[in-house]
Amino acid sequence: MPNIDSAKKELRKSVKRNARNSNIEKNLKDLVKKSRKAIEAKDGQAKDLVAKTMKAFDKAAQKGIIKKNTRDRKKSRLQKSLNQKIK
Repeated sequence: MPNIDSAKKELRKSVKRNARNSNIEKNLKDLVKKSRKAIEAKDGQAKDLVAKTMKAFDKAAQKGIIKKNTRDRKKSRLQKSLNQKIK
């Protein structure tokens, strides 16, 4: 436990950031799972889900939660699977 006031404040900030980041990561993973299931089921809403997932990837990378190359790789693979399954 920190003794100095600035260290206490930094601990509070890091706890908040950690909670926010883990929440965003969890939502992102859920969107990816839903998108993949919709693609496999050849659901009509797959395109909408993939678009929503792409937007979430962009926001997460913009906030520094995931790296830009990771975002690009995951977006590419998701779009590729969508294009192959639903034509």
